[in-house]
Amino acid sequence: MKITIAKSVIENILIHAGPFLEKKDTSQITSHVYLNASNSKLTVKATDYEIGFCVSTDNISTIEEGTVTANGKKFLDIVRILKDGDINLEVVKDTLHISQGSSNFKLPTFAYNEFPEFPSYEDKARISIESHTLIESLKKITPAIDTNNPKFELNGALIDIKTDLINFASTDTRRLAVVTVNNKSDKELSIIIPKKAIIEIQKLFFDNIELYYDETNLIIHSEQYTFFTKLINGKFPEYSRIIPKEIAHNLLLPKAIIIDALKQITTISTDVKISFLNDTITFESLSDDNIEAKTEVNYPTNFSETFSIAINSRYLLDFLNSINTSEFTIGLNEGNLPFILRDENFITVVMPIVI
Repeated sequence: MKITIAKSVIENILIHAGPFLEKKDTSQITSHVYLNASNSKLTVKATDYEIGFCVSTDNISTIEEGTVTANGKKFLDIVRILKDGDINLEVVKDTLHISQGSSNFKLPTFAYNEFPEFPSYEDKARISIESHTLIESLKKITPAIDTNNPKFELNGALIDIKTDLINFASTDTRRLAVVTVNNKSDKELSIIIPKKAIIEIQKLFFDNIELYYDETNLIIHSEQYTFFTKLINGKFPEYSRIIPKEIAHNLLLPKAIIIDALKQITTISTDVKISFLNDTITFESLSDDNIEAKTEVNYPTNFSETFSIAINSRYLLDFLNSINTSEFTIGLNEGNLPFILRDENFITVVMPIVI
């Protein structure tokens, strides 16, 4: 293989490939990127077996076609220190030579035919969903996905497809986030996507995507990228049972004012007591360190008696930072029972702190 490619093009590709590489064991071929130059195109792949990324570009000058692998991190480190302009890539005796002007670097390679096969999206069942809807829905539920939970299914998000709607759901056992969108589908389907994959999907894709699946993988294809992730095999909790069916008190609250009050308290404590009384909302820190923070907001609540809840402020801030409207609804029953945060088709059910 012998090609010339602009620094900006190969650098951008290698940056996107980074999260898909094996980081801990550089003796694994999955720490390498796969490069194939053929038909006037350069195709680059990266995978850690769990998720994978493939991109092609025709912004190259091909002198000799070929295929090679190279350590993705080292490759990017080299490209970054080079100047803007063209970079020469050439394979000589199983070594990748990277050169620009008087600068020359060599990287060892692995046998490219041992690079993991990527699943094909051809002949796979397709999920019909608009790309903007997918990305926006995943953004809203991502904060509620758990991390390193022994119940593997909680380390991902559920896409629950019905014939007339799709529910996106995630939970870390202290809160449940659900986005519901109208969507026509010929079949019903439930899949659980790992958190790492969901984060990368939000970075890569914006519009005109196609989703395919089988029992093992979800594959997303766009004009520029192809992405795959292994699905989590498990049974997601019955999320509909967690959502309170009846609400005693519904309050429409101003987003910006609530965020400002919470941020004042979180300088002292992430656990906050919120009290509603007639025309005042009080925010107080819950801290064991004899340090106190308190602020009040003048706002009509129509409670004749003080109604208080204690919460982890991060749950409320995560919700508020995910919505685009200036107001949201909080649904309350009793101070020690789960309450609902709602904005249009997005809800978060939060377990309060018992005080």
